[in-house]
Amino acid sequence: MEPQGAARALVMSDVAALAGVSHQTVSRVINGHPNVAPHTRERVEAAIAQLGYRPNIAARALVTGSTRTIGLVTVKINQYGPAQTMLGLEEAAREAGYSLSVSILDHATAGAMREAVDTFVAQRVAAIVALSTYDDAAEALGELDPPVPLVAVQVGGDEIRPAVGVDQEAGARLATRHLLDLGHRTVHHVAGPADSKEARGRIEGWRSELLAAGAPVPELLRGDWTPSSGHTAGTELAARLRAGEEVTAVFLANDQMALGLLAALHDEGIEVPGDVSVVGFDDLPEAPYFTPPLTTVRQDFAELGRRGVELVLARLRGEDLHPDAVPAPLIVRSSTCPARVRTGPGRGRPTA
Repeated sequence: MEPQGAARALVMSDVAALAGVSHQTVSRVINGHPNVAPHTRERVEAAIAQLGYRPNIAARALVTGSTRTIGLVTVKINQYGPAQTMLGLEEAAREAGYSLSVSILDHATAGAMREAVDTFVAQRVAAIVALSTYDDAAEALGELDPPVPLVAVQVGGDEIRPAVGVDQEAGARLATRHLLDLGHRTVHHVAGPADSKEARGRIEGWRSELLAAGAPVPELLRGDWTPSSGHTAGTELAARLRAGEEVTAVFLANDQMALGLLAALHDEGIEVPGDVSVVGFDDLPEAPYFTPPLTTVRQDFAELGRRGVELVLARLRGEDLHPDAVPAPLIVRSSTCPARVRTGPGRGRPTA
């Protein structure tokens, strides 16, 4: 027996009564059934909002065979890109009437990816999104054939399993072209890990733009996305510069490595951008507050999440959707300037 004055839990029939429709019609609206007239759907949705009704997901799963839940498998969520992509997916899923269940893998291995997908299938999710730019996990996706739609984000797709992602190569070309247009004879690059698809896309864009311009292609440096690896790269580039190598512009594969490189150059008495111009990738919220504010390539993670969920919904409807890559614009700030003729670290004059 309920205590006197206790509020009764809302049920679907309450929504039906307020909207003036049948219980079955409310069920069809909640479950996204297409055979509902638009004006009827609007009345039901208005009644749901007015009452604050929340469907019983567990009960609905027993009837429909699945929940309105999308499973997300991701790797290394401590990095900015995957974390922001997850947030973008969660927001887009919520707006579409789905919840997001997340499985975070400690290691980007094929076995871990397969196990996570199998677990989500056992939980009767409606669909699965896989987020990993690392080769082992990406290769595992090509071997999986779960009974629910499986789509990839930032992994790379094909005709069987389409994917959504940011145009890494185009963004890297923009960064490199910006530095060349400022008069730098070439651009050094600090790349991400060798097993990262994103890192390879940025290398390809950097190299392609240099070759298209007829510019020398310096030996790249390798980092691991962390500021400490960027600091190491900055120390090495400073040593090359002091040894007489021409180092006037650096493009780094992410902003965190750029932060470390800026610190290293400062420690070495090398001015940015007076001696060396620097461009990053991602556009961290902190990037405008670096010293100097960082020129960088922006990844729109909210748009990436929206397109990822859009692809999931299309697959649930049986539609063959192959979304375009999300553009990656260049955001110009104060860490880049026209090339200078070097007369010593920290001193120079603009080129003619």
